Amino acid sequence: MRSYILITSLIFVTTFTACKKKSSMNFDTSILPPVADKIPFQLKEHNDLRVDDYFWFKERDNPEVVDYLERENDYLKKMTTSSQSFQKNLFEELKSRMKEDDESVPYFYNDYWYITRLIKGQQYPIYTRKKKSLDAKEEILFDCNKMAKEHDYFRLVGLNISPDNSKVVYGVDIESRRKYTIYVKDLNSGRILPTKIKNTTGGSAWSSDNEHFFYVYKNPETLRSESVLRHNIKHPENDNTLVFNEKDETYSVYVSESKSTEYIYISSYSTLTTETQFIKSDMPLSPFQVVQSRIRGLEYSVDHFEDHFYILSNKNKALNFELSKTLTSKTSIDQWETILAHREDVLLMDIEIFKEYLVITERTKGLTQIRIKRWDGTEDYYLPIKGETYDLYGGYNPSFDSTKLRYGYTSLTTPSSLFEYDMVKKTSTLLKQSEIMDQNFNPNNYVEKRIWSTTRDGLKVPISIVHHKDTAPGVETPFLLYSYGSYGSTVDPSFSSNRLSLLNRGFIFGIAHVRGGEYLGRQWYENGKLLYKKNTFNDFIDCSKYLIKEKYTSASHLHALGGSAGGLLMGVIVNEAPELYRSVIAAVPFVDVVTTMLDDTIPLTTGEYDEWGDPNNKEHYDYMKSYSPYDNIKAQAYPNLLVTAGFHDSQVQYWEPAKWVAKLRTLKKDGTVLFLDTNMDAGHSGASGRFNALKEVAKEYTFILQLEGKID
Repeated sequence: MRSYILITSLIFVTTFTACKKKSSMNFDTSILPPVADKIPFQLKEHNDLRVDDYFWFKERDNPEVVDYLERENDYLKKMTTSSQSFQKNLFEELKSRMKEDDESVPYFYNDYWYITRLIKGQQYPIYTRKKKSLDAKEEILFDCNKMAKEHDYFRLVGLNISPDNSKVVYGVDIESRRKYTIYVKDLNSGRILPTKIKNTTGGSAWSSDNEHFFYVYKNPETLRSESVLRHNIKHPENDNTLVFNEKDETYSVYVSESKSTEYIYISSYSTLTTETQFIKSDMPLSPFQVVQSRIRGLEYSVDHFEDHFYILSNKNKALNFELSKTLTSKTSIDQWETILAHREDVLLMDIEIFKEYLVITERTKGLTQIRIKRWDGTEDYYLPIKGETYDLYGGYNPSFDSTKLRYGYTSLTTPSSLFEYDMVKKTSTLLKQSEIMDQNFNPNNYVEKRIWSTTRDGLKVPISIVHHKDTAPGVETPFLLYSYGSYGSTVDPSFSSNRLSLLNRGFIFGIAHVRGGEYLGRQWYENGKLLYKKNTFNDFIDCSKYLIKEKYTSASHLHALGGSAGGLLMGVIVNEAPELYRSVIAAVPFVDVVTTMLDDTIPLTTGEYDEWGDPNNKEHYDYMKSYSPYDNIKAQAYPNLLVTAGFHDSQVQYWEPAKWVAKLRTLKKDGTVLFLDTNMDAGHSGASGRFNALKEVAKEYTFILQLEGKID
């Protein structure tokens, strides 16, 4: 739901710093912000009465709601008039680093080479293929620029070629609500077939007969992925057969093909539990069989090779997961044979199966490693990787027979790089590194490192940081601190060409690897959810205090950034420790926790009880209410705030950030600015198109730079 003690003799300095921080430098504060009407609405649960003055914002079709959002947008535009030219120039600066004419590294699958191209001046990719040889004639599968022409928002997903290479299933979203309409294209004729299936995830799984595919239907109201259907392309209007309906509203489903293409899987999942079913791909009309029936707390995923399923799971309390195998004819958990045992200090993240090798992705002390192990036991070693601020991951490896492994690497100073590792010769070849179209860019001009902050409960939280070599940390140094901290999602340090616009202007950028993610293993996640959720917020605040104490920056120059569930983090820190930050950017923030989690008609709510808690339970209700940003706004000084929303957002509904801003306006006591920027055409992920997305980045960076007086 939800892809940031000074001693007595220094009292005067402290007071001066605080006053300076509260100033909204370079903004015209004589312009009055919009005021939303208060219409009190009572919400009662567990004999606790809450009054929500802005509950009426949920009325999407109410002209008064739209009018308020547009007045907020107009207010932002007027307040930032003086920086508009800089913002446009910054957009051009960001764009200039982008290689506009570019293409992906080709990969070979089922007789074809597949390539994605980008063309100068165009927003969207072009998907192509070539038969057998890279010298063959190019066949354009989709030109998304043409497809997007008549739409304010466009996204193409789920491209899935049929086994005989003659057709492709794909999903299109033109509303930014992640409700995809599935189509089928005949690749021989170029004709779009009559198939048109609305309200899907956009993904699919082909059977080997080239006539049937399976897809997932989303509930049009809650947007839960709830059912799997089988479609026959020869009878598109009347052959959509329900094969599975997930009745438990706390679960969602997805459908996939095995790497071997011999099996089709249906996977049901909640935060804590998974269950997978399977059929043979050449028997699409057969009933699905369960690998292992769901057991609360048991999470597992399935891979297939030859006559075995390979299962990554947390069985037997294997918190960091272990790897087992079982015959495809004997799949229950009592038949699983452990082949990689659980380790307390190593998180088993993923596996890739080859005919002669097993490749394992692990995480130790926050750092990802790739382990290569021969099935015959003669070799077992790790890819040599240096540093502490990088992201290492497996690439797309569709062939079992290959002895070459594709993997990706990036760091805070190294652009995204795709390598091919020869597992026989033990040599790596760089296939492609993202080009930074700036002749002045030199990775050696930037410093990256990992530092550790001590939390109030005595743990060490890592912070990955990067800055220009000429930027010296200090009390006058601007610092942008980012974090997410939910769902076990780990934000690894990676390169961003956009970020150079801050680093080259004297900023330090940092990622706080707080609890709620899995940076330090599964326990790091477990200790940052449900009734331990406050650890996420406390970690970020403690990291901020550490950066100030160690003089990497000061409260006058510390800025925080987070989006979605990371926006919840931003909402909490400005309530609990507003004095630490010059500004906070909360992107599509999940800030009305209690009300949203009590409303099971809102998309994705019921499936998240295991993450946030079920507020129908009083203990969970009270705990959520104690930190929910909307419920804990105080009559106090707040940092400068930029809040974003998407009118069509399916994950954090637009009314959450809108309500939060409206309420903040009535209670905040300071001279700082508060902006709400609602994209009326987009949803959770923001604008579509690579250039439109850059405009949003330019707007956010300009906000911070203007506060720092760094507008050219």
